[in-house]
Amino acid sequence: MSERNLPATQAVHDLDFISHSPAQTERIGQRLGEQFAAGDLILLVGNFGVGKTHLVKGVARGLESDDLVTSPSFVLVNEYRSGVARRHMPIYHVDLYRIAEEGELTTIGLDELWAGDGVCLIEWPERAAAMLPAEHLAIHMQHLSETKRRLRLAPHGPRYVELLERFKGTTFG
Repeated sequence: MSERNLPATQAVHDLDFISHSPAQTERIGQRLGEQFAAGDLILLVGNFGVGKTHLVKGVARGLESDDLVTSPSFVLVNEYRSGVARRHMPIYHVDLYRIAEEGELTTIGLDELWAGDGVCLIEWPERAAAMLPAEHLAIHMQHLSETKRRLRLAPHGPRYVELLERFKGTTFG
């Protein structure tokens, strides 16, 4: 999940920008969410308080969910439902922070969440690094100041390269 693990050619497709507020982070999430489809896996990489849950709130809104999005820190997985136009597709919001070793993950069926009928967003994905599929969208978030965050969207695989191209077209014109 670190930059050292990225193939050299992968960085060519990365999208890097600054969010100036939690509301802007949510809007970025919303625009991304509009692009997501069943089976998509999004890895949210960043320290505590960097805005991962704000991004997920936006993703849920982009998928037309009316559910209240909260951090799943104490329950491991929160499940939300997308809107009618998305056929109430599940949105899985996973927080692996409390996982001490990968063996714990085999009992919860984590692989079923990202290979299933919904969108799967995982916070602290490094806790499951050996299990994760090669194809995913990694979103690296970095604290710059009280309100500013750096977001680097790194697509891994052709599906996510194309997704980011659509995102750029609909967001930046």
